[in-house]
Amino acid sequence: MQTKLSVSVLSADLANLAAQSRAALDAGADMLHIDVMDGHFVPNISYGAPVLSCLHKALPDAFYDVHLMIENPAFYAKDFAAAGADLITVHLEAEGVRKNPRAVLRTIRKLGCRTGLSIRPGTPVEELFDYLDEVDLVLIMSVEPGFGGQSFLPQTPERLAAVRAELDRRGLSVMLQVDGGVNTDTAPLCTRAGADVLVVGSALYKAPDMSAMAAGIHAL
Repeated sequence: MQTKLSVSVLSADLANLAAQSRAALDAGADMLHIDVMDGHFVPNISYGAPVLSCLHKALPDAFYDVHLMIENPAFYAKDFAAAGADLITVHLEAEGVRKNPRAVLRTIRKLGCRTGLSIRPGTPVEELFDYLDEVDLVLIMSVEPGFGGQSFLPQTPERLAAVRAELDRRGLSVMLQVDGGVNTDTAPLCTRAGADVLVVGSALYKAPDMSAMAAGIHAL
């Protein structure tokens, strides 16, 4: 299966968000990755459902891969689903998730969205395994969530490989995504370890030829 590219629009020029998102899609991106931060779960604040709604109106045919780095995603999931989210990923460590992850994931699915579950670099990947039957996507963070432009953590391929092995063992068709510090050097490490959706932000927007970079990722 072709490796998919989900472009993190947090790295775009937000004054020209629709145009830069369109440029990424035209270059070959498969999804728009929307990083939502609340200043509590992570030490940064980004944007909320109104921004997604405006972007969806400008680009209604895009696939919106929404990554909620917030403490209470179930409370806000309805707003993001209504704004145009196609897939909503939540963090296992978030206060509003860890007590009952299945309930949160099922709430998202009832809203008509695909579901994703993510973990920070310090969380053992085995903590995901009980919930693999509830998700469409697993997101392994290869940096500490909260800011773009960080360096890729070297333990990431081993973590990806462990999740891929468990998915294969159970015969589950779940996308395995990686986010953080993904570029032309680290992308092959991720795909060789089993990732099939790469989140790329600053590396894509700073690339001399976005189309060539996107084609390179698809070919991995």
